[in-house]
Amino acid sequence: MTSGEIGEQYRALLTAAVDGPGARSVPGAVAGFTSAAGPLSAAAAGVRSIAGDAPMTPDTVLALYSASKPLTGTAVLQCVEDGLLDLDAPAADYLPEIGEIGVLDGFGADGAPRVRAVRNPITTRMLLLHTAGFAYPFFSADYHRLVDDGHYPDIVTARRAALNTPLLFEPGSRWNYGSNMDWAGLIVEAVRGARLGEVLAERVFSPLGMTSTGFVLTESMERRRASVHLRRPDGSLKATGIVMPQDAEVQMGGQGLYSTVPDYLRFLRMWLRDGAGDGGRVLRAETVAWAARNGLRDGQGVSMLHGVDPVVTHDAEFFPGQSKSWAYTFMVNDEPAPTGRSAGSLGWAGLANLYFWIDRSADLAGMWATQVLPFADPVSLGFAKDFESAVYRSR
Repeated sequence: MTSGEIGEQYRALLTAAVDGPGARSVPGAVAGFTSAAGPLSAAAAGVRSIAGDAPMTPDTVLALYSASKPLTGTAVLQCVEDGLLDLDAPAADYLPEIGEIGVLDGFGADGAPRVRAVRNPITTRMLLLHTAGFAYPFFSADYHRLVDDGHYPDIVTARRAALNTPLLFEPGSRWNYGSNMDWAGLIVEAVRGARLGEVLAERVFSPLGMTSTGFVLTESMERRRASVHLRRPDGSLKATGIVMPQDAEVQMGGQGLYSTVPDYLRFLRMWLRDGAGDGGRVLRAETVAWAARNGLRDGQGVSMLHGVDPVVTHDAEFFPGQSKSWAYTFMVNDEPAPTGRSAGSLGWAGLANLYFWIDRSADLAGMWATQVLPFADPVSLGFAKDFESAVYRSR
């Protein structure tokens, strides 16, 4: 089929996503795909906020949340290429304060956390692979308790103290999804001597032509920003005033970026092109080759994310019943996926129901994006899978 015919198919899916009954719809969505040669194909439907009538457009600015992580991971890989960073050296060699983090060993009678010293130091490789032991308050009952009891600020505050939470286990012993990439971003800052946003703008966004991506919203980006919405228990939606901190103490490499689907597709296409962007090389081809593969040890596979805060997330798992692992820094589906995604492909998501994939075997990458909480919203996730499947069927 031609790209135009593919476009008609996904435009129909976008329309279905926003025109369904309230409990089975999203306010607005953007979807797109690309190959190494291009072009970038993207379309949108719906509105940026149910509180207004501004249309959702392909250049609508979206909160990426965890879709920020691979961008930060790319900056880490550049530091390795430049000889500034050894992934297997103690991370405290570059950022001494991470060496002060201990392992949670339960709670005392007074409710205070008991913390013991680590036996193995955290490395930057562990941060990239999510094996350091960090978690998130919405995916860990212990972390939720630490925040609720006032021992640490919530991660969404982007405060430095929010990152000082103890580890759930000895570093390197297993996989667990958490605030690792926020720490990795601080390591980039330490070795580059600049804020993470400045590093990304110069070394990632500029060579890729990502003109609407950053931690801080420009006037143009703010005018095009979609509202984050909350789906209530009855399925109805309300617009929230959630905006990532614009004067953040920490530019959170794991959650803090804003972007558009076309901009993000340029980043995904770089991985299809073995590290090359339209305006210059971002990563060496040999770096992409090893970074795009599973880095976990046997027995350290990716597991279900169990939600402990229903306002923020449902339980979440991609391709249940299939083996998943982790690369630098994406999920890897170890088996062919029901959507058509090849085994060994890369992918992940953002908290407000943004989903993307990179299939280097099939020369195909794509993204489906909304701005709806909680994560793993059945409506949003269902349409994301339908979109991905439609793109593969149309090739």
